[in-house]
Amino acid sequence: MTWDMRMRNNMFRRLPVERATGRLYGGRHRLRVVYRTRDLVVLGLGVMIGSGIFKIAGEQAAATAGPGVLISFLVAGGVCLLVALAFAELSSIIPVAGSSYSFSYVAFGEVWAWVVGWALIMELLLAASVLARVWSLYATQALNDFSVPIPGWLGDLIGQQKGPDLFALLILVLVVLMLATGSRLSLKTLWYMVMAKVIVIGLVIATGLKFFSPGNLTPFVPPARPAPEGDQTVLDAMLGAIGGGTPHVFGVWGIFAAAPAIAFAYIGFDLIATASEETEDAPRKVPRGIITALLAAVVLYAAVAFALVGMVGTNGFAALNPDKLLIAAAFDSVGAGAMGKLVDVGVVLALTTVILVVLISLTRVIFSMSRDGLLPRPLASMSRYKVPSRATMLAGGAAVVMSQTFDVLTLEQLVVMGTLFAFLFVPASVLALRRSQPDLHRPFRVPAASLTAVATILAVGWLMVNLKVQTWAYFGVWMVAGLLLYMVYGRRKSQMKLLLDEPPPERPLAARLSAPPPGGASLAGPPPPGTGSAPYPPGAQSTGEYPGPYETGQYETGWPGEMRPGATSPESPYPTGRFSAGRQPSGQFAPPEAPADPYAVGPGAPGPYSPAPYTPGPGAPAPYGSDPYGSDAYTPDPYSSDPYAPDPYGSGPHEGGPPHDGEHQEPPNGGRHRR
Repeated sequence: MTWDMRMRNNMFRRLPVERATGRLYGGRHRLRVVYRTRDLVVLGLGVMIGSGIFKIAGEQAAATAGPGVLISFLVAGGVCLLVALAFAELSSIIPVAGSSYSFSYVAFGEVWAWVVGWALIMELLLAASVLARVWSLYATQALNDFSVPIPGWLGDLIGQQKGPDLFALLILVLVVLMLATGSRLSLKTLWYMVMAKVIVIGLVIATGLKFFSPGNLTPFVPPARPAPEGDQTVLDAMLGAIGGGTPHVFGVWGIFAAAPAIAFAYIGFDLIATASEETEDAPRKVPRGIITALLAAVVLYAAVAFALVGMVGTNGFAALNPDKLLIAAAFDSVGAGAMGKLVDVGVVLALTTVILVVLISLTRVIFSMSRDGLLPRPLASMSRYKVPSRATMLAGGAAVVMSQTFDVLTLEQLVVMGTLFAFLFVPASVLALRRSQPDLHRPFRVPAASLTAVATILAVGWLMVNLKVQTWAYFGVWMVAGLLLYMVYGRRKSQMKLLLDEPPPERPLAARLSAPPPGGASLAGPPPPGTGSAPYPPGAQSTGEYPGPYETGQYETGWPGEMRPGATSPESPYPTGRFSAGRQPSGQFAPPEAPADPYAVGPGAPGPYSPAPYTPGPGAPAPYGSDPYGSDAYTPDPYSSDPYAPDPYGSGPHEGGPPHDGEHQEPPNGGRHRR
């Protein structure tokens, strides 16, 4: 790669696949492996099954689609399944924590990766804040339903729509502390809560079917009628500008109009991809986890919708108590009020798991962007619990501030907007990588990739235009702020900039030799195994000044009569480390009479490559740069003209700190003495 090529289009520099994944899977990650396939399914269900499963079917049936909402669930599930297939293929190629951010970095370049990552940060940060508020509302409702007395002073601090809220603060602090002290505890907690809410959902379905009436499903597609006045969507504005029509609900159009709101309930399967670096055999298990979790969520949502609509009917929802959770009010209307209390418990558990998974995903996105230098690198540091605790504390703190100061419940659609925007880049990345790197190993492949990817992009675009005009305006402001931040900070601090835009470092060369060595042998060719030295350029010959054949002076003349196997004469070269030029045949060392080699390696060597820089410990410089994410085993940089240039994305078991807890251990065949 030439200098001009490195400098060209540096805002669109792409992250090579082998750098994104650390060459071999698991290379870059310093996160502890904790997830298996079933854990990923639980992770997906933990975020996809929230309060929406208990209310969204009734809301959309009553206001938009009627009993045809059952088809709306399948339409939304089909769109999400198309996106999930794209996520599955890219996760099998690039199994890293950044999810769609990392996919875009590899497929399209840095500036596009930044806008996707910035959209993900908005989505997940706002989602955590909104969910904490909703959790407080439902927790307060549950206390009232169970007749738990609430002091007056506390009643003004919990269950509030906006302003300070104690319950929202406590749930966020609790989850953040759990995540900052290790993933094992949070994973076990997630398992118990997900199983509990699945049991509650099973009881809801079974009880609803007991009161099921087929007449409540007719007419299945009610006649269309004009939509009530409200906030205008982008699609409404487009149709109004083109044909002057007004939006309608119910009818066939109402079935499709309900799908975007339902798709919001399914959002969360994409967050499974952020756990790739913490999953064993991720290229195969992450795709399975994504698809299995999504299909399970579609089945559960459709079953609840079928039971709820069949129990109440389209017209029955208008008569329900508006002050209670919709499904709890539905059970009250048929004389099964005890189920309402059980639903209260299920909703609180469901929202807790969603907050947990959302914050996990947010910290992993921040971790990935910080590791790449687009956000401050210290955020990618690991704690003694082997989790990115700084990123976790930052994400949790931002969510706490946002939930306590902003009216976040009015910004709920921004969560959907950020998600759908990131979704657009995933199928597009599949197309781009199929074209630019067709030979990549793909453990999972999207069937009919070109057709499927184009259909996915169109479907996601259709969901986006069903969002409010105001939501698009807020999203535009957020993205402009993000681009300014990238130009000011990320573009200059990017690790890819360090890799591609800086000239390769120069290495000192030993003096050229003026005469051929004894026997006239050429000095070109590879070094003996284990020396770690680089050969002279082809055709270089010895001059006699430094009789050793390698540029670093690692081979020097031995004492007369001391020869290595294969040497042609007593003057033939010896390694300077273990076979020093000062060694006598007896094995003892003579006084240093020979001229000192400024590039020698060994105890007392005066050159710049003395052992001191390679001894880890307080104050010791890193051997090939100060990248905290390098390996303690040498990782070459294949994109530099210097074969000894450091790799800022190097892999290794001890990234980000002194090797082996500060104790220097030499790898075989030359160890760290790489010259």
